[in-house]
Amino acid sequence: MHHLHWRKIVLTCTLLISLVARSQHAVELNLPDHDNKRYYFGISLGYNRSNYNISHDSSFINNNLVSGIESINTGRVHLGILANYQLSKRFDLRFSPLNLVFSDKIIKFYKKNEPEAEETTPSITMTFPLQLRLKSDRINNMRVYTLMGGKYEFDLASNAKSTSDVLKIKRNDYGIEGGIGFQFFFPYFILSPEIKISYGLSNVHARDPEINFSKLMNIMNSRLIMFTLHFEGGGLGK
Repeated sequence: MHHLHWRKIVLTCTLLISLVARSQHAVELNLPDHDNKRYYFGISLGYNRSNYNISHDSSFINNNLVSGIESINTGRVHLGILANYQLSKRFDLRFSPLNLVFSDKIIKFYKKNEPEAEETTPSITMTFPLQLRLKSDRINNMRVYTLMGGKYEFDLASNAKSTSDVLKIKRNDYGIEGGIGFQFFFPYFILSPEIKISYGLSNVHARDPEINFSKLMNIMNSRLIMFTLHFEGGGLGK
């Protein structure tokens, strides 16, 4: 599995290098009036890996049930639409009015005298990120940018009010994000590959003392790494 993961990273880096090389040798400037647009829109497709940062409850030290708790990284997809508003030559304000992130949160419990156990919690979050983007000068048909901002999330698959004996996750979350990306200008659209890290600040664990595993954990914060391809297009000028 690790071998396949590294192959994906190498393949992605190779693609980016080839796109940069192509933009540097471009003879004609694609979409020369694009930076005159006050705002424009796009669609986003990507792959994400997520897990939880878990803190133990004080009762974990003296428990006779498990010796360790670990949140496993899992990968799923995400998709959405974006709206970009140009504040100045250097800064954009970017918002995603519709962004769906699919993920499976797997928590492994290492039992002391029994085989290990797993709890899998499917998650479909409606995410609303608001980001400030800092752009470099355009070099032929390429540009680099960084971004930072915050997000609010609403988990459509939340089971916090469920009466079952599985791990329960709250419906609402918020957090901070940061990332880096590139804009590659083609004749009819802009392709923007982007890598972003997201940290949840809210405790999403709906702790239930009646559930053996749940009572051993206190705070759970979401963690997310996202690789996204933005296809940016039409908009209106000043």
